[in-house]
Amino acid sequence: MRIVCVEDYRRLSVIAADIVVELMQAKPDAVLGLATGSTPIGLYRELVRREREGQVDCSHATTFNLDEYLGLPEEHPQSYRHFMEEHLFGRLRRRPRKTYIPPSLPDDLDEACRAYEERIREHGGIDLQILGIGRNGHIGFNEPGSSLGSRTRPVALRPETIADNARFFSSPEEVPRYAITMGIGTILEARQIVLLASGLNKSEAVQQAVEGPITCQCPASALQMHPNVVMILDEEAASRLENLDYYRELEEARSRMAAILEEARRRTVRAS
Repeated sequence: MRIVCVEDYRRLSVIAADIVVELMQAKPDAVLGLATGSTPIGLYRELVRREREGQVDCSHATTFNLDEYLGLPEEHPQSYRHFMEEHLFGRLRRRPRKTYIPPSLPDDLDEACRAYEERIREHGGIDLQILGIGRNGHIGFNEPGSSLGSRTRPVALRPETIADNARFFSSPEEVPRYAITMGIGTILEARQIVLLASGLNKSEAVQQAVEGPITCQCPASALQMHPNVVMILDEEAASRLENLDYYRELEEARSRMAAILEEARRRTVRAS
């Protein structure tokens, strides 16, 4: 697990966009896993800017969103379909080829979950999954107690998640109590994962996810088992990490090694 600590939210968003753009330049038909919530908005804003400047073409990509509230129609201003249209899809000059979001009003809930998993498989799996993290350590809507091998399924939201999401609704009573989400097992099958965390209120969850035991009580801790995870944290979100200085040293060493290798390549080219 690579820990990247940056000074602020803007820098976090820029570095996350760098990773997404690099992938899409190398693989224009990449399959992206997308997240909602306030944290990835800066990333999406940066992707829109770069797409409008011609740095990246999203039109061949396919996207799968992590989750959706159950019971909200797609046109509801707090549905995740509406969120994605507002912050990303509707702002791009050329939309991704296909955009999948779990259905909010499925006729057959179990079949809808099975079909979502099947669509991911049909597209060759997710190349890069973007994640946020909840105060209680949830990823997607996999709340504490979720099986680490779980698949796409309906879930009941915990009181703390409902409370956190209430700021987006007129009253707490309007917040949906149920959702459909990719499972932890589904998320772990992505070839690369980028988790974004900003703010002091995420610091405890981040510390448990990175340095705590792997446990269903902190679903994000399952990411310790994945071979290619980058956590991009602002100063506040990283503030409780016990080994923060070491993570910073690792990033500095990574930069130095990259510079050494680049200089060695240049010397080889000049010698030839």
